[in-house]
Amino acid sequence: MLWPQAAAPESAAMAQALALTTGLLLLTAVLQLWRRSLSGSTSLLAIQGAALAGLVITVAIAEGAPELFAVALLVLALKAAIIPMLLHRTALKTGGTLETSHRVHPTAGLLWAALLTTVAFLAARPLVSASPGPLTKVAPVGLALVLLGFLVLLTRHQAVSQLVGFVILDNGIATVAFLTSGGVPLIVEIGVMIDVLFVVVILRVLASQMRSVFGATDLDDLTELRD
Repeated sequence: MLWPQAAAPESAAMAQALALTTGLLLLTAVLQLWRRSLSGSTSLLAIQGAALAGLVITVAIAEGAPELFAVALLVLALKAAIIPMLLHRTALKTGGTLETSHRVHPTAGLLWAALLTTVAFLAARPLVSASPGPLTKVAPVGLALVLLGFLVLLTRHQAVSQLVGFVILDNGIATVAFLTSGGVPLIVEIGVMIDVLFVVVILRVLASQMRSVFGATDLDDLTELRD
């Protein structure tokens, strides 16, 4: 039985779905630079994972690719539930429930986010021009997530915040892949997400060890170590 093709990717419903999912992806990444509560950061990460799953469903309908529904369920389970839950529990276990870093003021962080988003859209113009489809037009959002993920990694001190930045970066890479090529084979996507899960689990253990040895999970404290 053939999978029915979407009537028109340019339809109003499809455009609204793309706008909603990519808008949530970008908004949750930007708000990470404003939030100081790690529980709030993990909640935003869960919303971002759900938005990514919604984007995959939208791509599945637009491309007539039913196998992407399985990928969407996997994304929803791992990136909207399991990984945010692990990070939230890590923050509670280590006592690092608040990001105290003032390396970048929240207002300055939002300005940096606006700048990086603009850079992402400008850098992706050749890609959009080469394939001006409805999916490719919003691909710059994925590149913006990658840049914002790097910004979180550079400006946060707490170990959990670093993990949040890493997951945002990975979500950006996945967003670009889904929007520009209709996603990757299911087995490859499963392998990538399991790798991300393993990284989160390993770093969760390391954060717990840092808490037990140093009494905190602020990565700047490690610079004070001497042989």
